[in-house]
This record gives sequence, structure tokens and C-alpha cells, in this order.
Amino acid sequence: MDFLLVTALTVPLRFLVGVVAAVVATLAMDVVMRRLPEGETPPFVAAGVLTESRPDAAPARLADVVHYLAGGLTGPLFVWLSLATEGVLGGPSLGAVLLAAGVLYVLMVGFFAVVVLPRSTVASHRLGAIRRDWALSAAGYLLVLVPLVTLGSALV
Repeated sequence: MDFLLVTALTVPLRFLVGVVAAVVATLAMDVVMRRLPEGETPPFVAAGVLTESRPDAAPARLADVVHYLAGGLTGPLFVWLSLATEGVLGGPSLGAVLLAAGVLYVLMVGFFAVVVLPRSTVASHRLGAIRRDWALSAAGYLLVLVPLVTLGSALV
């Protein structure tokens, strides 16, 4: 089969794999978040920033929507990062996967810790714990997402 035809067929399928894997990873992340003292706080922080309210007064439904939408869209972002790193490194490899995962982890933690959290009204004594728990939750997410996307991409 022609390379361009194979690419034209597999790239959209890889993005679909990313969405499906992201749903599973977000559900796994929920398990991690429930076990951490500040684990369930980040979605409420994001909802509070969006509504200009305190996280404890932010709408729970909006917090859920933000959480699941961000989780679902992060899968395709990982696929895009994987395709980009494969292009830079000359094709699929463990190095490309690890580089894409590392970049995504930095983006996930950095965006929340540097952009979202400073805009919230959370008490300053809680900020460190919230950042730590978010970093752990993001790691749990990637521990599920990365293998699922990598395996699924290899199969398509």
C-alpha cells in the first residue's frame, strides 16, 4: 500500500485511539484523585476560575465538565505530540514515546500550576498540596494513557 494512503488512514485512527484511551485514563485519574487529600480540588479550582468564584462555591457540574473535557482532549494532544516527536526522531520509538509523555506531563502540570491555580482564590497554605496532588494525578493519568495510545497506535 502506498505510504501516503497508509498515513492518511492511520493518523485519524490514532487520534480516535487517543480519545478512547483518554476516557479510560481520565477514569483511572479519578481513582487517584479520590485517594489524595487535595486530589479532587483541581477541577473545582478550574471551575472557580471560569466562574470567578471560590473553588468551594464553584458549580460541581462545571467542575466535572472541565475535568472530563480536558481529560478527553489530552489524549489527542498526546497523539499529536507523539506524531511530532516521531517526525523529529525519525519514526516510532521508545524515545519518541517518552519524549512526548514528558512534554505532555510538563504541559499538564505547568498549565495548572502556573496559569490556572494562581488565578484562584485558594488559601496560600493549600497551594503546595494542591500542586503536589495535581502532579500525582497527572502522572496517574499518563501511566494509563501512554501505554494505551502506544499499543493502540501500533495496532492501527
